[in-house]
Amino acid sequence: MLKHITCTVCPMSCNVELTLGEDNEILSLTGNKCARGKAYATSEHLHPERTLTSIVKAKGGMHPVLPVRTNKPIPKDKLKEGMQVVSKVEAQAPIKMGDVIVADFLGLGVDLVATRDL
Repeated sequence: MLKHITCTVCPMSCNVELTLGEDNEILSLTGNKCARGKAYATSEHLHPERTLTSIVKAKGGMHPVLPVRTNKPIPKDKLKEGMQVVSKVEAQAPIKMGDVIVADFLGLGVDLVATRDL
């Protein structure tokens, strides 16, 4: 089976092709122009992660919402669960950019942080 991944590590945006075995293991990897592309494609195939970005309700500030993000990527399969948690969060002003809004988000050891002052 073939899997195509576009590398996002650098502006070259290499089109990496993975040949996968029956157990989803990587048999070969081609198309990367550097070692970082190989590492990215391998990681993206085995354990895809994303930084969750969203907004939460805010009270006591100039704006009704506060933009937030995780301070580290989380497993891609946790994004939906993360958005369900975020939809219930309400932040109270005053808040500074970088303040932790939810510590240990989803028990993953990452924090949900503010991305602006409120």
